[in-house]
Amino acid sequence: MHVFRPIREADLPALVALARSTGGGLTTLPPDAEFLEGRIQDALRAFSPRVGKPGGEYYLFVLEDAATGEIVGTSGIGARVGGFDPWYSYEVRTEKHVHRPLKIEREITVLHLKEEHRGPTEVCSLFLRADCRRGSNGRLLSLARFLFIAAFPRRFTETIIAEMRGFVDAAGKSPFWEAVGRKFFDFDFYRADVLSGLGEKEFIADLMPRHPIYVPLLPPEVQAVLGRTHRDTEPALALLRAEGFSPLGEIDIFDGGPLMRAVRGDVRVIKQTRTAPVVEIAPVDAKAAPQLLANGRLDFRACVGAAVEREGGVALDETCARALGVCVGDAVNFSPLK
Repeated sequence: MHVFRPIREADLPALVALARSTGGGLTTLPPDAEFLEGRIQDALRAFSPRVGKPGGEYYLFVLEDAATGEIVGTSGIGARVGGFDPWYSYEVRTEKHVHRPLKIEREITVLHLKEEHRGPTEVCSLFLRADCRRGSNGRLLSLARFLFIAAFPRRFTETIIAEMRGFVDAAGKSPFWEAVGRKFFDFDFYRADVLSGLGEKEFIADLMPRHPIYVPLLPPEVQAVLGRTHRDTEPALALLRAEGFSPLGEIDIFDGGPLMRAVRGDVRVIKQTRTAPVVEIAPVDAKAAPQLLANGRLDFRACVGAAVEREGGVALDETCARALGVCVGDAVNFSPLK
């Protein structure tokens, strides 16, 4: 049994270890202990009951092995991107070029730098330790965030986005960065990514090209990977597509990874979430379909189990009830796992 819960101060060593094992490219989790300690403090403030609308809150969760207490993964939600720290992306546009006397008509893909100061909610910071990528762990770590959003919709915007890690080659290099970013920043992709994650974004405003980038001028091998994801990110992309996300038409400014978008109410987990009181804690049918279960409180807990309908509510087994911290009479939120 694994439990999805808000991060605590005591989780700092485990969070640092996870950040150092990502291999880079996870902008919101740079491998810097001091910065991550600040991230935890930000998260503790975000879970305050005083928050009533989306601002700059950053909700950070961990996936904990209930038997050992070991932290095996993390994921987060940014209530609104932008704000004091601008949020950058490349908008992918198609522009038509026409010369009628020669009967020439071309559609050219062009990248336009976009700076956002009051953007949408972002699901982010998803990382699961390699040895735990089995069973329903990945789905729980990713989808439980939507149960939290469903429980507290006023804390988030109507639009939700996700920035996916971009393609890297066999040598660990980002073709898009090598063709574009390196020409302006004169350092490697991972340093740029870490600096951005640390909130030091002034260098982007000062050095990033402001003029549009015409994609046909890029090398063919770079054009081929625009909007492609990192190999390790492909399962997360497939999961988001199944939940109702689709390409936003923007890519990451560093690695060219795609941005995905969904309307909050159209996300499958949110749309199918139901709430019912616990009327019994007892063994449940082993053949019952697994579901995402949550307690719907700010001291949030989620797990995978079964909520079996009974008269007036649902029954949970003792393991799930303990994981969620609920008793008979408490409400639980639940949604199909798939």
